[in-house]
Amino acid sequence: MADQRIDGALFQSMVIEGALAIAEKKEQVNELNVFPVPDGDTGTNMSMTMASAMTEMEKLTEPTLAKAADTTASALLRGARGNSGVILSLLFRGVAKKLRETEQAGGRELALALREGVETAYKAVMKPAEGTILTVSRVSAQHAVEACQAEPELSAEQVLEAVLECGRKALEETVHQNPVLEKAGVVDAGGFGYLTILEGMLDALRGIHKERKAAEPTKAAADFAAIADEDITFTYCTEFIAERKDKARNVGRLRAILNEIGDSLVVVEDDDIVKVHVHTDQPNKALEEGLKFGPLLTVKIENMREQHTAKVIEGTADAPAERVIVPAEKKFGFVAVAAGEGLKNVFTDLGVDVVVQGGQTMNPSTDEIVRAVDAVPAEIVFVLPNNKNIIMAAEQAVHLSEEKKIVVVPTKTLPQGISAMLAVDPDCEDEKLVAEAMRDAAAHVRSGQVTYAARDSEFDGKKIKQGEYLSLREGKLCASGRETSVIKKLVREMVTDDSAFATVIYGEGVSAEQAAEVEALLRKENKELEISVIDGGQPVYYYILSVE
Repeated sequence: MADQRIDGALFQSMVIEGALAIAEKKEQVNELNVFPVPDGDTGTNMSMTMASAMTEMEKLTEPTLAKAADTTASALLRGARGNSGVILSLLFRGVAKKLRETEQAGGRELALALREGVETAYKAVMKPAEGTILTVSRVSAQHAVEACQAEPELSAEQVLEAVLECGRKALEETVHQNPVLEKAGVVDAGGFGYLTILEGMLDALRGIHKERKAAEPTKAAADFAAIADEDITFTYCTEFIAERKDKARNVGRLRAILNEIGDSLVVVEDDDIVKVHVHTDQPNKALEEGLKFGPLLTVKIENMREQHTAKVIEGTADAPAERVIVPAEKKFGFVAVAAGEGLKNVFTDLGVDVVVQGGQTMNPSTDEIVRAVDAVPAEIVFVLPNNKNIIMAAEQAVHLSEEKKIVVVPTKTLPQGISAMLAVDPDCEDEKLVAEAMRDAAAHVRSGQVTYAARDSEFDGKKIKQGEYLSLREGKLCASGRETSVIKKLVREMVTDDSAFATVIYGEGVSAEQAAEVEALLRKENKELEISVIDGGQPVYYYILSVE
Protein backbone atom coordinates (compact mmCIF):
# COMPACT_ATOMS: atom_id res chain seq x y z
CA MET A 1 0.00 0.00 0.00
CA ALA A 2 2.99 2.31 0.48
CA ASP A 3 3.07 3.43 -3.14
CA GLN A 4 -0.71 3.51 -3.67
CA ARG A 5 -1.95 6.54 -5.55
CA ILE A 6 -5.35 8.09 -4.97
CA ASP A 7 -7.80 7.76 -7.84
CA GLY A 8 -11.50 8.63 -7.95
CA ALA A 9 -12.74 5.38 -6.41
CA LEU A 10 -10.21 5.54 -3.58
CA PHE A 11 -10.98 9.18 -2.82
CA GLN A 12 -14.67 8.26 -2.80
CA SER A 13 -13.95 5.57 -0.21
CA MET A 14 -11.80 7.96 1.85
CA VAL A 15 -14.57 10.56 2.07
CA ILE A 16 -17.12 7.96 3.16
CA GLU A 17 -14.78 6.58 5.81
CA GLY A 18 -14.00 10.12 7.03
CA ALA A 19 -17.73 10.80 7.37
CA LEU A 20 -18.23 7.60 9.36
CA ALA A 21 -15.28 8.44 11.61
CA ILE A 22 -16.60 11.88 12.60
CA ALA A 23 -20.10 10.45 13.09
CA GLU A 24 -18.66 7.90 15.50
CA LYS A 25 -16.82 10.53 17.54
CA LYS A 26 -19.20 13.47 17.23
CA GLU A 27 -20.20 13.41 20.91
CA GLN A 28 -16.53 13.33 21.91
CA VAL A 29 -16.03 16.45 19.78
CA ASN A 30 -19.14 18.06 21.28
CA GLU A 31 -17.78 17.54 24.78
CA LEU A 32 -14.77 19.70 23.91
CA ASN A 33 -17.01 22.76 23.49
CA VAL A 34 -15.78 25.30 25.98
CA PHE A 35 -19.04 26.86 27.06
CA PRO A 36 -21.47 24.52 28.82
CA VAL A 37 -24.42 26.16 27.05
CA PRO A 38 -26.47 24.05 24.65
CA ASP A 39 -25.31 25.21 21.23
CA GLY A 40 -24.80 24.22 17.60
CA ASP A 41 -22.29 21.61 18.73
CA THR A 42 -19.12 21.35 16.66
CA GLY A 43 -19.17 17.56 16.40
CA THR A 44 -22.78 17.47 15.33
CA ASN A 45 -22.24 20.20 12.73
CA MET A 46 -19.13 18.56 11.28
CA SER A 47 -20.80 15.15 11.23
CA MET A 48 -23.90 16.48 9.47
CA THR A 49 -21.74 18.36 6.99
CA MET A 50 -19.70 15.25 6.15
CA ALA A 51 -22.89 13.17 5.95
CA SER A 52 -24.00 15.34 3.03
CA ALA A 53 -20.78 14.44 1.18
CA MET A 54 -21.12 10.75 2.02
CA THR A 55 -24.65 10.73 0.58
CA GLU A 56 -23.38 12.09 -2.74
CA MET A 57 -20.32 9.82 -2.77
CA GLU A 58 -22.52 6.73 -2.44
CA LYS A 59 -24.34 7.72 -5.64
CA LEU A 60 -21.19 7.85 -7.81
CA THR A 61 -20.16 4.94 -10.05
CA GLU A 62 -16.50 4.69 -11.05
CA PRO A 63 -15.81 8.42 -10.69
CA THR A 64 -12.64 10.13 -11.85
CA LEU A 65 -10.59 11.82 -9.15
CA ALA A 66 -11.74 15.23 -10.38
CA LYS A 67 -15.39 14.14 -10.27
CA ALA A 68 -15.11 12.65 -6.78
CA ALA A 69 -13.26 15.69 -5.41
CA ASP A 70 -15.62 18.22 -7.02
CA THR A 71 -18.73 16.32 -5.89
CA THR A 72 -17.38 16.23 -2.35
CA ALA A 73 -16.66 19.96 -2.34
CA SER A 74 -20.08 20.81 -3.76
CA ALA A 75 -21.95 18.58 -1.30
CA LEU A 76 -20.00 19.95 1.66
CA LEU A 77 -20.65 23.53 0.61
CA ARG A 78 -24.40 22.93 0.34
CA GLY A 79 -24.55 20.81 3.47
CA ALA A 80 -22.28 23.03 5.60
CA ARG A 81 -23.68 23.72 9.07
CA GLY A 82 -22.17 26.05 11.62
CA ASN A 83 -18.80 27.74 11.39
CA SER A 84 -16.92 24.46 11.73
CA GLY A 85 -18.92 22.91 8.87
CA VAL A 86 -18.33 25.90 6.61
CA ILE A 87 -14.58 25.90 7.28
CA LEU A 88 -14.50 22.15 6.63
CA SER A 89 -16.23 22.73 3.28
CA LEU A 90 -13.70 25.44 2.41
CA LEU A 91 -10.78 23.13 3.18
CA PHE A 92 -12.20 20.47 0.84
CA ARG A 93 -12.99 23.07 -1.82
CA GLY A 94 -9.30 23.94 -2.02
CA VAL A 95 -8.36 20.25 -2.02
CA ALA A 96 -10.71 19.67 -4.97
CA LYS A 97 -9.24 22.60 -6.88
CA LYS A 98 -5.82 20.96 -6.79
CA LEU A 99 -6.87 17.32 -7.21
CA ARG A 100 -8.85 18.02 -10.37
CA GLU A 101 -5.51 18.75 -12.08
CA THR A 102 -4.48 15.08 -11.98
CA GLU A 103 -5.95 11.64 -12.63
CA GLN A 104 -4.16 10.10 -9.65
CA ALA A 105 -2.64 11.79 -6.62
CA GLY A 106 0.55 10.72 -4.92
CA GLY A 107 2.12 12.16 -1.80
CA ARG A 108 3.25 15.45 -3.32
CA GLU A 109 -0.11 16.11 -5.00
CA LEU A 110 -1.97 15.36 -1.75
CA ALA A 111 0.27 17.70 0.24
CA LEU A 112 -0.22 20.52 -2.25
CA ALA A 113 -3.99 19.90 -2.24
CA LEU A 114 -4.15 20.13 1.55
CA ARG A 115 -2.19 23.40 1.44
CA GLU A 116 -4.56 24.74 -1.24
CA GLY A 117 -7.43 23.88 1.09
CA VAL A 118 -5.87 25.87 3.90
CA GLU A 119 -5.31 28.88 1.65
CA THR A 120 -8.92 28.73 0.45
CA ALA A 121 -10.24 28.63 4.03
CA TYR A 122 -8.03 31.48 5.24
CA LYS A 123 -9.10 33.71 2.35
CA ALA A 124 -12.76 33.23 3.24
CA VAL A 125 -12.48 33.82 6.99
CA MET A 126 -12.48 37.52 7.87
CA LYS A 127 -10.53 37.29 11.13
CA PRO A 128 -8.84 33.89 11.41
CA ALA A 129 -8.03 33.10 15.03
CA GLU A 130 -5.17 30.99 16.30
CA GLY A 131 -5.87 27.83 18.24
CA THR A 132 -8.63 26.64 15.91
CA ILE A 133 -9.24 24.15 13.10
CA LEU A 134 -7.52 26.66 10.82
CA THR A 135 -4.33 26.48 12.86
CA VAL A 136 -4.31 22.68 12.95
CA SER A 137 -4.94 22.41 9.20
CA ARG A 138 -2.35 25.08 8.32
CA VAL A 139 0.49 23.72 10.44
CA SER A 140 -0.06 20.11 9.35
CA ALA A 141 -0.42 20.95 5.65
CA GLN A 142 2.73 23.05 5.66
CA HIS A 143 4.59 20.21 7.36
CA ALA A 144 3.40 17.85 4.61
CA VAL A 145 4.64 20.15 1.84
CA GLU A 146 8.05 20.55 3.52
CA ALA A 147 8.29 16.79 4.01
CA CYS A 148 7.69 16.24 0.29
CA GLN A 149 10.31 18.82 -0.59
CA ALA A 150 12.82 16.91 1.55
CA GLU A 151 11.69 13.49 0.26
CA PRO A 152 9.93 13.86 -3.14
CA GLU A 153 9.02 10.15 -3.33
CA LEU A 154 6.80 10.11 -0.24
CA SER A 155 3.57 8.18 -0.85
CA ALA A 156 0.07 9.52 -0.20
CA GLU A 157 -0.15 7.23 2.83
CA GLN A 158 3.12 8.55 4.25
CA VAL A 159 2.01 12.14 3.69
CA LEU A 160 -1.30 11.60 5.43
CA GLU A 161 0.52 9.89 8.32
CA ALA A 162 2.83 12.91 8.59
CA VAL A 163 -0.14 15.29 8.48
CA LEU A 164 -1.83 13.47 11.36
CA GLU A 165 1.34 13.25 13.43
CA CYS A 166 2.00 16.97 13.05
CA GLY A 167 -1.71 17.79 13.38
CA ARG A 168 -1.97 16.07 16.75
CA LYS A 169 0.95 18.12 18.06
CA ALA A 170 -0.64 21.29 16.68
CA LEU A 171 -3.92 20.31 18.31
CA GLU A 172 -2.24 20.01 21.71
CA GLU A 173 -0.84 23.51 21.25
CA THR A 174 -4.30 24.99 20.72
CA VAL A 175 -4.82 24.81 24.47
CA HIS A 176 -2.18 27.53 24.88
CA GLN A 177 -2.96 29.54 21.75
CA ASN A 178 -6.53 30.41 22.69
CA PRO A 179 -7.09 32.05 26.12
CA VAL A 180 -10.60 30.59 26.39
CA LEU A 181 -9.33 27.07 25.69
CA GLU A 182 -6.50 27.52 28.17
CA LYS A 183 -8.91 28.51 30.94
CA ALA A 184 -11.02 25.45 30.23
CA GLY A 185 -8.00 23.17 29.76
CA VAL A 186 -9.22 21.61 26.49
CA VAL A 187 -8.06 21.40 22.88
CA ASP A 188 -10.02 22.96 20.02
CA ALA A 189 -13.11 20.93 19.08
CA GLY A 190 -12.95 21.82 15.37
CA GLY A 191 -9.29 20.81 15.13
CA PHE A 192 -10.03 17.50 16.84
CA GLY A 193 -12.93 16.88 14.47
CA TYR A 194 -10.77 17.64 11.42
CA LEU A 195 -8.11 15.16 12.48
CA THR A 196 -10.80 12.57 13.17
CA ILE A 197 -11.97 12.89 9.56
CA LEU A 198 -8.39 12.55 8.28
CA GLU A 199 -7.92 9.44 10.43
CA GLY A 200 -10.92 7.85 8.76
CA MET A 201 -9.57 8.84 5.35
CA LEU A 202 -6.20 7.27 6.19
CA ASP A 203 -7.94 4.03 7.19
CA ALA A 204 -9.59 3.88 3.76
CA LEU A 205 -6.29 4.67 2.05
CA ARG A 206 -4.80 1.66 3.83
CA GLY A 207 -7.74 -0.51 2.83
CA ILE A 208 -9.10 -0.62 6.37
CA HIS A 209 -12.85 -0.28 6.82
CA LYS A 210 -13.72 -0.36 10.49
CA GLU A 211 -17.04 -1.30 11.97
CA ARG A 212 -18.47 2.15 12.66
CA LYS A 213 -21.99 3.29 13.32
CA ALA A 214 -23.50 4.98 10.28
CA ALA A 215 -23.44 8.76 10.01
CA GLU A 216 -26.94 9.94 10.78
CA PRO A 217 -28.85 12.07 8.28
CA THR A 218 -29.38 15.72 9.05
CA LYS A 219 -33.09 15.12 9.50
CA ALA A 220 -35.39 12.14 9.15
CA ALA A 221 -36.48 12.02 5.52
CA ALA A 222 -39.98 11.05 4.52
CA ASP A 223 -40.34 7.30 3.96
CA PHE A 224 -41.73 6.50 0.52
CA ALA A 225 -40.36 2.96 0.47
CA ALA A 226 -43.83 1.40 0.59
CA ILE A 227 -44.95 3.26 -2.54
CA ALA A 228 -44.28 1.55 -5.86
CA ASP A 229 -42.79 3.89 -8.48
CA GLU A 230 -45.49 2.99 -11.00
CA ASP A 231 -48.17 3.99 -8.49
CA ILE A 232 -46.92 7.58 -8.45
CA THR A 233 -48.74 9.67 -11.05
CA PHE A 234 -47.02 12.97 -10.25
CA THR A 235 -43.46 13.41 -8.99
CA TYR A 236 -43.61 16.26 -6.50
CA CYS A 237 -45.62 16.42 -3.31
CA THR A 238 -46.00 20.19 -2.94
CA GLU A 239 -47.24 21.95 0.17
CA PHE A 240 -47.35 25.63 1.02
CA ILE A 241 -49.11 28.20 3.15
CA ALA A 242 -49.84 31.56 1.55
CA GLU A 243 -50.87 34.64 3.47
CA ARG A 244 -54.20 36.05 2.26
CA LYS A 245 -53.21 39.60 1.44
CA ASP A 246 -55.74 39.66 -1.38
CA LYS A 247 -58.98 38.78 0.45
CA ALA A 248 -61.07 39.05 -2.72
CA ARG A 249 -59.13 36.41 -4.66
CA ASN A 250 -61.20 33.30 -5.39
CA VAL A 251 -60.02 30.13 -3.64
CA GLY A 252 -62.31 28.07 -5.86
CA ARG A 253 -60.37 29.26 -8.88
CA LEU A 254 -57.13 28.15 -7.17
CA ARG A 255 -58.60 24.67 -6.60
CA ALA A 256 -59.61 24.41 -10.26
CA ILE A 257 -56.15 25.36 -11.53
CA LEU A 258 -54.35 22.98 -9.17
CA ASN A 259 -56.74 20.16 -10.11
CA GLU A 260 -55.68 20.63 -13.73
CA ILE A 261 -51.97 20.20 -12.96
CA GLY A 262 -52.09 17.54 -10.23
CA ASP A 263 -54.01 15.30 -7.85
CA SER A 264 -54.31 14.52 -4.11
CA LEU A 265 -55.41 18.12 -3.73
CA VAL A 266 -56.27 19.59 -0.34
CA VAL A 267 -56.96 23.31 0.05
CA VAL A 268 -57.76 24.74 3.49
CA GLU A 269 -58.56 28.40 3.97
CA ASP A 270 -59.44 30.92 6.64
CA ASP A 271 -59.41 34.70 6.78
CA ASP A 272 -55.63 34.93 7.05
CA ILE A 273 -54.09 32.04 5.10
CA VAL A 274 -54.58 29.46 2.35
CA LYS A 275 -52.93 26.07 2.95
CA VAL A 276 -52.35 23.81 -0.05
CA HIS A 277 -51.28 20.18 -0.55
CA VAL A 278 -51.00 18.86 -4.11
CA HIS A 279 -49.11 16.19 -6.08
CA THR A 280 -47.88 17.72 -9.33
CA ASP A 281 -45.13 17.79 -11.94
CA GLN A 282 -45.30 21.59 -11.96
CA PRO A 283 -44.48 22.81 -8.43
CA ASN A 284 -43.44 26.19 -9.86
CA LYS A 285 -46.94 26.68 -11.25
CA ALA A 286 -48.52 25.74 -7.91
CA LEU A 287 -46.33 28.21 -6.03
CA GLU A 288 -47.04 30.96 -8.56
CA GLU A 289 -50.78 30.53 -8.01
CA GLY A 290 -50.24 30.65 -4.24
CA LEU A 291 -48.26 33.87 -4.53
CA LYS A 292 -51.28 35.57 -6.09
CA PHE A 293 -52.88 35.46 -2.64
CA GLY A 294 -49.82 36.87 -0.83
CA PRO A 295 -46.36 35.95 0.53
CA LEU A 296 -45.57 32.26 1.01
CA LEU A 297 -45.13 31.59 4.72
CA THR A 298 -43.92 27.99 4.33
CA VAL A 299 -42.98 25.79 1.40
CA LYS A 300 -42.25 22.04 1.28
CA ILE A 301 -41.54 19.98 -1.83
CA GLU A 302 -40.91 16.22 -1.78
CA ASN A 303 -39.64 14.14 -4.70
CA MET A 304 -41.65 10.96 -4.22
CA ARG A 305 -39.88 9.01 -6.96
CA GLU A 306 -36.43 9.58 -5.49
CA GLN A 307 -37.67 8.61 -2.01
CA HIS A 308 -36.10 11.60 -0.35
CA THR A 309 -37.29 14.94 0.91
CA ALA A 310 -36.22 18.49 0.28
CA LYS A 311 -37.75 21.11 2.51
CA VAL A 312 -37.33 24.78 1.82
CA ILE A 313 -37.91 25.62 5.45
CA GLU A 314 -36.90 22.34 7.11
CA GLY A 315 -34.30 20.96 4.70
CA THR A 316 -32.54 17.64 4.63
CA ALA A 317 -29.17 16.49 3.43
CA ASP A 318 -30.84 14.54 0.63
CA ALA A 319 -32.11 17.53 -1.35
CA PRO A 320 -33.11 16.89 -4.96
CA ALA A 321 -30.95 18.38 -7.68
CA GLU A 322 -33.81 20.42 -9.10
CA ARG A 323 -34.43 23.67 -7.25
CA VAL A 324 -37.76 25.44 -7.33
CA ILE A 325 -37.18 29.17 -7.84
CA VAL A 326 -40.11 31.50 -7.34
CA PRO A 327 -40.15 34.33 -9.92
CA ALA A 328 -39.45 37.85 -8.64
CA GLU A 329 -42.48 40.06 -8.07
CA LYS A 330 -40.72 42.77 -6.06
CA LYS A 331 -37.26 44.22 -5.62
CA PHE A 332 -36.50 43.29 -1.99
CA GLY A 333 -37.30 40.19 0.04
CA PHE A 334 -36.23 38.86 3.43
CA VAL A 335 -35.22 35.51 4.95
CA ALA A 336 -34.68 35.08 8.69
CA VAL A 337 -33.52 32.12 10.79
CA ALA A 338 -35.55 31.52 13.93
CA ALA A 339 -37.01 28.73 16.06
CA GLY A 340 -40.38 28.91 17.77
CA GLU A 341 -43.82 29.66 16.39
CA GLY A 342 -44.04 33.01 18.17
CA LEU A 343 -40.73 34.24 16.79
CA LYS A 344 -41.68 33.00 13.34
CA ASN A 345 -44.86 35.09 13.54
CA VAL A 346 -42.89 38.13 14.76
CA PHE A 347 -40.56 38.01 11.77
CA THR A 348 -43.42 37.37 9.36
CA ASP A 349 -45.32 40.35 10.78
CA LEU A 350 -42.22 42.48 10.26
CA GLY A 351 -42.09 41.61 6.57
CA VAL A 352 -39.92 38.49 6.42
CA ASP A 353 -40.98 36.31 3.47
CA VAL A 354 -39.52 32.99 4.62
CA VAL A 355 -38.44 31.91 8.11
CA VAL A 356 -35.89 29.10 8.14
CA GLN A 357 -36.41 26.83 11.13
CA GLY A 358 -33.15 26.86 13.06
CA GLY A 359 -30.90 28.55 15.56
CA GLN A 360 -29.03 27.31 18.59
CA THR A 361 -28.50 23.50 18.53
CA MET A 362 -29.95 23.31 14.98
CA ASN A 363 -27.87 25.34 12.56
CA PRO A 364 -29.42 25.24 9.08
CA SER A 365 -27.21 24.26 6.17
CA THR A 366 -26.11 26.56 3.38
CA ASP A 367 -28.40 24.66 1.04
CA GLU A 368 -31.42 25.22 3.27
CA ILE A 369 -30.72 28.95 3.25
CA VAL A 370 -30.37 28.94 -0.56
CA ARG A 371 -33.69 27.12 -0.95
CA ALA A 372 -35.38 29.58 1.38
CA VAL A 373 -34.05 32.41 -0.81
CA ASP A 374 -35.38 30.54 -3.87
CA ALA A 375 -38.87 30.68 -2.33
CA VAL A 376 -38.83 34.47 -1.94
CA PRO A 377 -40.47 36.35 -4.85
CA ALA A 378 -37.81 39.09 -4.98
CA GLU A 379 -34.74 40.11 -6.98
CA ILE A 380 -32.61 40.89 -3.90
CA VAL A 381 -32.99 38.88 -0.70
CA PHE A 382 -31.63 40.04 2.65
CA VAL A 383 -30.73 37.13 4.94
CA LEU A 384 -30.73 37.46 8.74
CA PRO A 385 -28.81 34.53 10.34
CA ASN A 386 -29.65 35.71 13.91
CA ASN A 387 -26.89 33.49 15.33
CA LYS A 388 -23.12 33.90 15.13
CA ASN A 389 -22.72 30.23 14.21
CA ILE A 390 -24.97 30.60 11.14
CA ILE A 391 -23.41 33.72 9.60
CA MET A 392 -20.71 31.84 7.65
CA ALA A 393 -23.23 29.38 6.20
CA ALA A 394 -25.37 32.33 5.07
CA GLU A 395 -22.35 34.01 3.50
CA GLN A 396 -21.54 30.84 1.53
CA ALA A 397 -25.11 30.88 0.19
CA VAL A 398 -24.24 34.11 -1.64
CA HIS A 399 -22.06 32.11 -4.05
CA LEU A 400 -24.72 29.50 -4.77
CA SER A 401 -27.60 31.75 -5.77
CA GLU A 402 -27.26 32.84 -9.40
CA GLU A 403 -30.86 33.91 -10.00
CA LYS A 404 -31.26 36.14 -6.96
CA LYS A 405 -28.82 38.40 -5.19
CA ILE A 406 -28.27 37.58 -1.52
CA VAL A 407 -27.24 40.25 0.98
CA VAL A 408 -26.30 38.89 4.40
CA VAL A 409 -27.00 41.17 7.36
CA PRO A 410 -24.71 39.54 9.98
CA THR A 411 -27.11 39.51 12.94
CA LYS A 412 -25.76 37.45 15.83
CA THR A 413 -28.92 37.33 17.93
CA LEU A 414 -32.68 37.25 17.43
CA PRO A 415 -33.15 40.73 18.97
CA GLN A 416 -30.64 42.08 16.44
CA GLY A 417 -32.67 40.49 13.67
CA ILE A 418 -35.90 42.02 14.95
CA SER A 419 -34.34 45.47 15.21
CA ALA A 420 -32.89 45.12 11.71
CA MET A 421 -36.34 44.38 10.28
CA LEU A 422 -37.87 47.30 12.19
CA ALA A 423 -35.34 49.57 10.50
CA VAL A 424 -36.43 48.64 6.95
CA ASP A 425 -38.01 51.56 5.09
CA PRO A 426 -40.57 49.98 2.71
CA ASP A 427 -40.34 53.00 0.40
CA CYS A 428 -36.55 52.85 0.03
CA GLU A 429 -35.37 51.39 -3.29
CA ASP A 430 -31.64 51.67 -2.58
CA GLU A 431 -30.12 48.30 -1.65
CA LYS A 432 -27.11 49.81 0.11
CA LEU A 433 -29.22 52.17 2.20
CA VAL A 434 -31.52 49.35 3.29
CA ALA A 435 -28.57 47.14 4.26
CA GLU A 436 -26.85 50.00 6.10
CA ALA A 437 -30.00 50.84 8.08
CA MET A 438 -30.42 47.19 9.08
CA ARG A 439 -26.80 46.82 10.17
CA ASP A 440 -26.87 50.06 12.15
CA ALA A 441 -30.06 49.06 13.95
CA ALA A 442 -28.64 45.64 14.84
CA ALA A 443 -25.44 47.20 16.18
CA HIS A 444 -27.31 49.26 18.78
CA VAL A 445 -29.04 46.31 20.44
CA ARG A 446 -27.76 44.79 23.69
CA SER A 447 -28.75 41.11 23.85
CA GLY A 448 -28.95 38.62 26.69
CA GLN A 449 -30.18 35.06 27.13
CA VAL A 450 -31.15 32.77 29.97
CA THR A 451 -30.57 29.07 29.34
CA TYR A 452 -29.25 25.99 31.17
CA ALA A 453 -25.91 24.22 31.51
CA ALA A 454 -25.76 21.28 29.11
CA ARG A 455 -22.82 19.70 30.93
CA ASP A 456 -20.64 20.00 34.03
CA SER A 457 -17.74 22.35 33.43
CA GLU A 458 -15.38 24.86 34.96
CA PHE A 459 -15.07 28.32 33.47
CA ASP A 460 -13.10 31.30 34.79
CA GLY A 461 -12.45 29.35 37.96
CA LYS A 462 -16.18 28.82 38.58
CA LYS A 463 -17.66 25.33 38.67
CA ILE A 464 -20.85 24.98 36.68
CA LYS A 465 -23.17 22.04 37.21
CA GLN A 466 -25.25 20.42 34.52
CA GLY A 467 -28.84 21.65 34.57
CA GLU A 468 -28.33 24.88 36.48
CA TYR A 469 -29.41 28.21 35.03
CA LEU A 470 -26.99 30.34 32.99
CA SER A 471 -27.33 33.91 31.84
CA LEU A 472 -25.33 35.20 28.88
CA ARG A 473 -24.69 38.76 27.81
CA GLU A 474 -23.54 39.24 24.21
CA GLY A 475 -22.67 35.55 24.18
CA LYS A 476 -20.44 35.76 27.26
CA LEU A 477 -21.18 34.09 30.57
CA CYS A 478 -22.83 36.51 32.98
CA ALA A 479 -23.96 34.29 35.87
CA SER A 480 -24.81 30.72 36.81
CA GLY A 481 -26.90 29.29 39.63
CA ARG A 482 -30.55 29.69 40.63
CA GLU A 483 -33.07 31.07 38.15
CA THR A 484 -33.93 34.31 39.95
CA SER A 485 -30.34 35.25 40.75
CA VAL A 486 -29.02 34.76 37.20
CA ILE A 487 -31.89 36.76 35.69
CA LYS A 488 -31.45 39.60 38.20
CA LYS A 489 -27.75 39.88 37.45
CA LEU A 490 -28.36 39.86 33.69
CA VAL A 491 -31.00 42.61 33.96
CA ARG A 492 -28.74 44.78 36.12
CA GLU A 493 -25.88 44.48 33.63
CA MET A 494 -28.04 45.20 30.60
CA VAL A 495 -30.24 48.08 31.76
CA THR A 496 -28.78 51.58 32.22
CA ASP A 497 -30.32 54.94 33.04
CA ASP A 498 -30.41 55.92 29.37
CA SER A 499 -32.07 52.68 28.19
CA ALA A 500 -35.30 53.43 26.34
CA PHE A 501 -36.66 50.13 24.99
CA ALA A 502 -36.57 46.54 26.19
CA THR A 503 -38.03 43.29 24.90
CA VAL A 504 -38.63 40.03 26.75
CA ILE A 505 -39.01 36.98 24.50
CA TYR A 506 -39.99 33.93 26.52
CA GLY A 507 -39.60 30.38 25.30
CA GLU A 508 -40.88 26.84 25.64
CA GLY A 509 -42.05 25.90 29.12
CA VAL A 510 -42.21 29.50 30.37
CA SER A 511 -45.61 30.93 31.34
CA ALA A 512 -46.87 34.44 30.71
CA GLU A 513 -46.88 34.97 34.49
CA GLN A 514 -43.18 34.07 34.73
CA ALA A 515 -42.39 36.41 31.85
CA ALA A 516 -44.27 39.18 33.67
CA GLU A 517 -41.91 38.73 36.63
CA VAL A 518 -38.93 39.37 34.35
CA GLU A 519 -40.73 42.42 32.99
CA ALA A 520 -41.10 43.66 36.58
CA LEU A 521 -37.35 43.23 37.15
CA LEU A 522 -36.64 45.37 34.09
CA ARG A 523 -39.11 47.99 35.26
CA LYS A 524 -37.47 48.07 38.68
CA GLU A 525 -34.13 48.93 37.08
CA ASN A 526 -35.56 51.69 34.90
CA LYS A 527 -39.14 52.90 35.43
CA GLU A 528 -39.09 54.80 32.11
CA LEU A 529 -38.44 51.71 29.99
CA GLU A 530 -40.88 50.89 27.21
CA ILE A 531 -41.14 47.09 27.47
CA SER A 532 -42.55 44.55 25.01
CA VAL A 533 -43.21 40.95 26.04
CA ILE A 534 -43.35 38.29 23.29
CA ASP A 535 -44.26 34.62 23.50
CA GLY A 536 -41.49 33.37 21.22
CA GLY A 537 -41.89 29.67 21.88
CA GLN A 538 -38.16 29.16 21.22
CA PRO A 539 -36.31 26.07 22.48
CA VAL A 540 -33.04 26.18 24.45
CA TYR A 541 -33.48 29.73 25.78
CA TYR A 542 -35.97 30.35 28.59
CA TYR A 543 -35.67 34.08 27.96
CA ILE A 544 -34.10 36.28 25.32
CA LEU A 545 -33.73 39.91 26.39
CA SER A 546 -32.86 42.97 24.37
CA VAL A 547 -32.27 46.54 25.50
CA GLU A 548 -31.81 49.65 23.37
